[in-house]
Amino acid sequence: MKSFIEQVSTYAEYHRDPKNITTHLFGVPFIVFAVMVLLSRPIFEVGGYSFTVAVIGYIAVTLFYLSLNLLFGLLMAVIFAAGIYAATIVAGMSTIVWLSTGLGLFVGGWIIQFVGHHYEGKKPAFVDDLVGLLIGPLFVTAEICFALGFCKTLKEQIEQRAGPIRSS
Repeated sequence: MKSFIEQVSTYAEYHRDPKNITTHLFGVPFIVFAVMVLLSRPIFEVGGYSFTVAVIGYIAVTLFYLSLNLLFGLLMAVIFAAGIYAATIVAGMSTIVWLSTGLGLFVGGWIIQFVGHHYEGKKPAFVDDLVGLLIGPLFVTAEICFALGFCKTLKEQIEQRAGPIRSS
């Protein structure tokens, strides 16, 4: 399995235009939350415990992130837990609210993504490697950390592999 640096750097190679990165700061969270919302119904009962496909996905993705990087894995676990909590609230609403929220955010998020890739002039990373669908949220979180001045060494390592962000 590729390391954290390799995964994020490979994804970053498809995202060097600042406009594309900006669209991902909105599009990726919209898509991730939409998937959480849509997978938060139905609720399954097993052995007296209730769970959804969203919770199973949360556990699997969190374990994947933790295997790549402990700090980012924990950060993603917290962010995704908050998302699952909010998605469960939306899923408990009427069917029309649940579906329109989930599908609207999903479609809207992908439109935003493809606009960003128009500026980039490259196809999305997941086209070449489906793991890119899991790395996208990690990349967005890393970019936010970089913008806040955190993880400077990590940013340098990624830019050494993927190249610097192009100037506007």
